[in-house]
Amino acid sequence: MEKKIETLETFKTAISSTVKSIIGEQNIEVTYGNEVNKKNNKTINLPSLKNVNNINDYTKTRALADSEALKFKLSDLNVYNNFEPQGGMSKLFYAAAEKIRCEHIGSSYFKGIKKNLDYYYKAKSKAKIDYKNSDYEFLDAFEYYLRSGILDLNKDNNIENKYKKYKKKLDSKLKAKLKLLNNSLLDQKKFNSLISKLISQFKIDEITDSEQNEDSQKNSEDLNDKKKEENNESSKDNENNEMAIDASLPDIDQLSSEIDKEIETDEEDSISKANNKNKINKNFGDSKYKFYTQEFDEIILAEELENNEELLRLRKNLDQQLLSLKSFISKLANKLQRKLLAKQSRSWDFDLEEGSLDTSKLTRIIIDPLNSLSFKKEKDIKFKDTLVTVLIDNSGSMRGKPISVAAVCADILARTLERCSVKVEILGFTTKHWKGGQSREKWTNNQKPLFPGRLNDLRHIVYKSADTPWRQSKNNIGLMLKEGILKENIDGEALKWAYNKILRRKEERKILMVISDGAPVDDSTLSTNPSDFLENNLKQVVKWIEKNSSVELLAIGIGHDVTRYYDKAIKIADVQDLGDVMINQLTDLFSEDKKRVMH
Repeated sequence: MEKKIETLETFKTAISSTVKSIIGEQNIEVTYGNEVNKKNNKTINLPSLKNVNNINDYTKTRALADSEALKFKLSDLNVYNNFEPQGGMSKLFYAAAEKIRCEHIGSSYFKGIKKNLDYYYKAKSKAKIDYKNSDYEFLDAFEYYLRSGILDLNKDNNIENKYKKYKKKLDSKLKAKLKLLNNSLLDQKKFNSLISKLISQFKIDEITDSEQNEDSQKNSEDLNDKKKEENNESSKDNENNEMAIDASLPDIDQLSSEIDKEIETDEEDSISKANNKNKINKNFGDSKYKFYTQEFDEIILAEELENNEELLRLRKNLDQQLLSLKSFISKLANKLQRKLLAKQSRSWDFDLEEGSLDTSKLTRIIIDPLNSLSFKKEKDIKFKDTLVTVLIDNSGSMRGKPISVAAVCADILARTLERCSVKVEILGFTTKHWKGGQSREKWTNNQKPLFPGRLNDLRHIVYKSADTPWRQSKNNIGLMLKEGILKENIDGEALKWAYNKILRRKEERKILMVISDGAPVDDSTLSTNPSDFLENNLKQVVKWIEKNSSVELLAIGIGHDVTRYYDKAIKIADVQDLGDVMINQLTDLFSEDKKRVMH
């Protein structure tokens, strides 16, 4: 007996810890059955539990604890009360819908929660229940219908047959609105408004009142007369009830129409963006990615972060590292320049009947006046007007040798390509603070809403703009070596920024080169979201650019293989490796076969 109590108490402690973790607050009490906690109004009450060895009771408690915690965290009571419909049964339907909304959001982030809920609701639907009131059976059918449509569960034929008699009725009101409900899940106000209106259309409580009136009429002494009178009164009451319900709700038809228009516009925009490869894109195929706030983000010039004296000192530090590479830099610059200029060299077609006069052939006219004049025409140059954007990871993990390699790499690229009339811009990405900065402070002050998305202040740095000569910007590149600049790295949003920036340029050919040392990391964001939140976003952004854009994307991994993110990737362990890679691979970017995979 003592062992069972110990096991039960251990289980309850685990449930309590899970609930507090989901909600993000320690001052939450979990009670069971008739237990009452008068000291704390932040209480979640679960059914009484006596035996954790019963798998059904065990799973039910876990599922209900997850559900209640999500509702506590994600449902704003003021919004909920504002749209709650009239009538006892309608309120139960409304509560079930809001519960499903919260469960869907939680399930999309935590696989464990989804597993608990799936098991519990499947067992509940299969259980045989003696419904004393058909309204409660309709409530279970409504909940199953909504959960299947929103949570996209695998349908069970046995359960489908169980609620088959309600399917037509549910389809008539809900089927056309399931997409609209799905698109409103993250906006409680829109969801509650719409579901309240849909529930009122079932007229659940009005039907119950009408049935009670009919029962009372059967016991009347003057059946015919009273039927007429009471039917008339019932009709008036129903009209009054409908007016009362509608008066307590906002204009839902208008709101639904507006939501429909917004969704249609979003769909049209997404199709348009997919077809237009040079259009700035907002989500890059990752609709789940979000940020808590952008008000503290900044895009800043390197010279605004430090004074000229400090930038000059840092540049001298970088130059010291370049001294041992002087011969290599000259070799790279000369070889790359020869290859690029060869593609840019002028060539002519001769002995044409029209064009520019070929003066070299005039001697033929002097010797023999009967010879015709000879013309020449310059051939089209295949080498396109080109812009190369270098995007450098300025994270703390790059501190030391990696960031020195990146700075050297950027410096060499800028100097060499500029000699060949290829414009270069150098960008960096990091965050303004460790551990979240002002974004996290705002989130904390707002009761720490669940899954806030990116939770740090971005800092995107412009070291060299495309139209600024290297000599005027060279001191800025040394800023990468300054202690305190390098913090967290949120690669996905930085890549979006650089991509959207390069699209505004007029150059015909655009190359985006990313220099990084691995996966995106930001402790503040990853501690409040799924562990793969930032990495999945980077993969989605890279995939979208590679598939939908004319911008050529290349990554250089310093000490790390980044091929799991980018199709075209180079790994560099040292600056000397950079020499071999650059001479043999960088020039391949300017070959006619642009789709060649880089190794």
